[in-house]
Amino acid sequence: MSRPPVPPARHQVEFRHHPHPGFPHLTAWGIRVDGTDLRVLVAEATRALWARELDEDDDTPQERDEFLVNQHAPLHLDDDPDGARIRAHFLGDAPPWLRDHDTGALCLLSCACGIDACWPLLATVDVTESEVTWSGFHQIHRPQWGELPLGPYVFSRPAYEEALAAPVPLAPDPLAP
Repeated sequence: MSRPPVPPARHQVEFRHHPHPGFPHLTAWGIRVDGTDLRVLVAEATRALWARELDEDDDTPQERDEFLVNQHAPLHLDDDPDGARIRAHFLGDAPPWLRDHDTGALCLLSCACGIDACWPLLATVDVTESEVTWSGFHQIHRPQWGELPLGPYVFSRPAYEEALAAPVPLAPDPLAP
């Protein structure tokens, strides 16, 4: 007798926003998954991959950890007073310049330089009536890395949309160097 498939675990998402430190017309959008900043999750997922590329003699362990956490920044979007663009983006309707034209994956995190498409964290965002799933995380500039060991993250769509509608306002970026 076979068992029915186990449904994927549901995760919690929190969207956070704050003014871009150098460009007040931009809003920076950060993400926490299950209480952890997505940049911290990405740092852990890419630690071994970066270890193959970085010279350990060049940096202290603390400098390497700071590099890993700060390789991405919150997504920067022009002023979006009613939040319609950010909601559309995180529900899978991202503009072409924030998508991978080959896979359709969209940008969840930006480059630390402030240009969203420079070093983006990309993921496939699948939306159904009841769930939003992030999967297939990858770095477009490191195809040799393949899919990152991150996620998939399955969110209840009502809770996800509620988090998008009421993002947590922050003064500065909590992970800013």
